[in-house]
Amino acid sequence: MSRSLLTRSPRLAALAAAALSAILLTPLGAAGQPNAAPPAAEQGKPPAGEGKPAASEGKPAAGEGKPAAGEGKPAAGGQAKPAEGKPAEAKPAPPKVEMSEALKAVRAKLDAAKADLAQREKELGRQDLTPIDLSRIRDGISPVADQLRTIVSRTEEPLEAARERLTQLGPKPKDVEESPEVIQERAEREAHVTRIDETQRLAKSLLVQTDQIIDRISNRRRASFTRGLFERSQGLLTPTLWTKVAADMPRDLKALQSALSDILLLYGRNGGIGNLLLLGLAFGVSVALYFGRRNIAPRFGRRDAAKVDPTRRQKLLGAWRVILLGTVPAVVGSYAVYYALDATDLLPSRLLPVAGAILGGLAFIAFVEALCDALLSPDKPAWRPAPVSDAGAARVTRLAVGIATVITVVKSIEALNSGISAALPISIGTRGIGAIATVLILAIGLHRFADREEEEEACLGPYVPTQTTTGIGGPARLIGWAAVGLIGVAAVIGYVAFAAFLIDQLVWTASLLVLLYLLIQSADTFVGGTLCDDTRFATALQANTGLRKRSLNQIAVLSTGAARVVLILLVALLVLAPWGLDSTDIFSSVRSAFFGFKVGDVTISLSTIALGIGILILGVVITRAVQRWLENTYLPATDLDAGLRNSISTVSGYFGFLLALALAFSYLGLSLEKLTIVAGALSVGIGFGLQSIVNNFVSGLLLLWERPIRVGDQVLIGDSEGIVKRISVRSTEIQTFDRSAVIVPNSNLISGVVKNRVRGDRTGRVTISVGVLRNQDPVRAAELIAGCATAHPDVLKEPAPRVVFRKIGDTYLDFELIAMIVDVGLGLKVQTDLNFAVFKTLSDAGLIPPMGPGSSVVTVQGLDGMQNALGKIAGRFGRDGGEGRREGREAPAEAAAAPGEAEPVRSTIPRDLNRRSAGS
Repeated sequence: MSRSLLTRSPRLAALAAAALSAILLTPLGAAGQPNAAPPAAEQGKPPAGEGKPAASEGKPAAGEGKPAAGEGKPAAGGQAKPAEGKPAEAKPAPPKVEMSEALKAVRAKLDAAKADLAQREKELGRQDLTPIDLSRIRDGISPVADQLRTIVSRTEEPLEAARERLTQLGPKPKDVEESPEVIQERAEREAHVTRIDETQRLAKSLLVQTDQIIDRISNRRRASFTRGLFERSQGLLTPTLWTKVAADMPRDLKALQSALSDILLLYGRNGGIGNLLLLGLAFGVSVALYFGRRNIAPRFGRRDAAKVDPTRRQKLLGAWRVILLGTVPAVVGSYAVYYALDATDLLPSRLLPVAGAILGGLAFIAFVEALCDALLSPDKPAWRPAPVSDAGAARVTRLAVGIATVITVVKSIEALNSGISAALPISIGTRGIGAIATVLILAIGLHRFADREEEEEACLGPYVPTQTTTGIGGPARLIGWAAVGLIGVAAVIGYVAFAAFLIDQLVWTASLLVLLYLLIQSADTFVGGTLCDDTRFATALQANTGLRKRSLNQIAVLSTGAARVVLILLVALLVLAPWGLDSTDIFSSVRSAFFGFKVGDVTISLSTIALGIGILILGVVITRAVQRWLENTYLPATDLDAGLRNSISTVSGYFGFLLALALAFSYLGLSLEKLTIVAGALSVGIGFGLQSIVNNFVSGLLLLWERPIRVGDQVLIGDSEGIVKRISVRSTEIQTFDRSAVIVPNSNLISGVVKNRVRGDRTGRVTISVGVLRNQDPVRAAELIAGCATAHPDVLKEPAPRVVFRKIGDTYLDFELIAMIVDVGLGLKVQTDLNFAVFKTLSDAGLIPPMGPGSSVVTVQGLDGMQNALGKIAGRFGRDGGEGRREGREAPAEAAAAPGEAEPVRSTIPRDLNRRSAGS
């Protein structure tokens, strides 16, 4: 029936043939059906024979897992059209790319780290973890985190290189088919990039997991510490507490008797001759060390009481010797006894902490005594490093030793209560009574410090304060009273654990502060003093390195400053340690800050910044060296003029500085694109009215770099003259001679005219104008004037002072003295001194007429014609009258007295009338 149907319909037969061809040419799927979709487990894999991607990729490479053009894909219209009746050939897929051995090793480390972190998270899920367990979990994370950071940093460069190689192939074309070689190369490079990127992302993910685990541990430790610290019990004034203590006392006494019985039992069992000899030897050594510490060690401290004025270095050396000789023997003696008790098994294990508390307390008391003796030295005031009076030193010593003794007794009783498993009320009562006793001793000591010396010496007159104090200053005394009130109230109302913690922290902090004071004083004396003073080491260092004394002083200041910072940070870390702050957290934070931490997408690394600054400094030093070589060696040997040589040297300096700056920026990771963004932002700011500010800023940089004017120079800007006091990036401050401050924008100094009187050197010039009578010898006058300048100590001998003959006047000869002085700041003084000297010298030589009563009479020449005319007029008046006759006789008589027309005529006409007559 179907055969007849096909023969009747040719179109239907053609469609059937086409469908059959498509079925035969299409590759079979995984289920044995044409174009069957692969199962979920097989998705992402190419067909058999086409190659498979790496197992670690998780996705096929480009071109894999998808049928190529013409492969398994019907043509338009749903029909597969083979070329020329032949089946389409499938393109071979790229071969499988194997993972490198190095990458396999890294993956193995990541798997191990992942398993380790998973185990730690599982342990952290328990609720019964003690602080010791949390510390154990925390301590094992740091090596894992360091390994992960190393993997991330080491994969950065290979990943960037692989991406750069992949980028060189360019994007995959859409319309043009690539050659098999390019397809294979692209697949290999994409697979390589994918593997490295996956490895790095996995390491970063595990690193985030480590941070999360550390945060969880820190939170749980902080919560546990706070919960135990502020746990409230019954107060000391509560009758119920002491009722329970009385009720539990018989049981605890029986437990104590049982502990003593255990000691006797162990003595009978392990009390052999060897153990007894070892224990006796340990006790003997301990007693000898304690006896030697108290009686023999002070002799080796080498603090001679007869020496009344030891140096600061000798005081500090003696203090450290006292601390070591007073503490080390006690610690060794206590440890020897504890080791013997532990090794001989003559003491039950539950009572061994009691012996440790007693022996440790004795060593602590010895340490406190040695520390007070070293710092306060009550018996030898001359060797006291601290500025404390004799009474204050004795009081502080008694107070510190008393508190140390009470703390030792309380700690020993607490250890005994723990050893015999005493009832909780007894433990609370013991700690509370110990806190109250400590507070009472501290309060008594603070009250005694309030008795001033002026009260003791009131009968001797008013109190005169001295440089030394009575022991504890105002702030320290205020802190002490605050601690007394807080600890006492906490112990009374039931916060016994908090009170005991405050006492321990107070003693611990005070001990660290005393050691910090001694360490800082030692650093200043032994480091700074060795470099600053005229010591043998400083002299040898200065002679061998060529450093100036000022440079050594700067090095000493920097060294002591760095030592102070390190010591203060170390003491701060030790002070915060009892509050639950782990040193591992501190060091990890410091390390992350030094080696890099992220703020958003920006990574800040102090080490990178320091190295970048070092590169810049090294570049500037090399640039300066090249400049000096050009200026002093190479350029003087050429035929270039001075201006061109200066330009070459300046340009080389600018070029070297810019090159060093570019290298430093490139090391810091600041590319030119980022700098372009910053420059664009600046240009926008300039466009909104910041031209003047930026102009002054750039001008200030030029002033600081080129230094046309320097701090201390005497400059003249417009009508303001003064000394440059400060140069900033925006303005320059000039102090005038009337003590006024003139603020000048830096742009005026760069673009304006500035007269710098001390630009090249500080030598100056003084000019004095001198007038000598015309009838005197000008050569002799010039020699006398020059001699006055030569004799002045502030006038330079080279160039020698010189006298310029300026003008030959009608009455005076005008001279000008020009002298060079050593400092332009002495100009007015030297000018005044020279005026006095020149006036005295010329007056004594008669070159300047003395000023007196006859100073109004002057000699006038050239009035002969006027004199004759006046004589004729007088004679005519004499014929007409008696008055005229008298005047006529007087006039010819004066005329006759004149020897000749060439002789000058003395006139009694006033000075101003003679000058007007000469002018007419």
